Amino acid sequence: MIKETLFTGWNWVRWLRLGLGISIAFQAVETHDALAGVISAFLLFQAFSNIGCCGVNACAVKPDNKKLEIK
Repeated sequence: MIKETLFTGWNWVRWLRLGLGISIAFQAVETHDALAGVISAFLLFQAFSNIGCCGVNACAVKPDNKKLEIK
């Protein structure tokens, strides 16, 4: 399950989080900034685990299985 989460479902938001996390991590190491390190760790965690700020699909809208009838 962890392997599946890590290697599947890469969309542009996930790539953005990964890029920002790596970029901020380099800046944190270069400037010795602990806050930037925490932010980069948070972004990298989100990218690798595919979890957003709301949790796993907490903000997703459930599809309505009922068919709409047009009168």
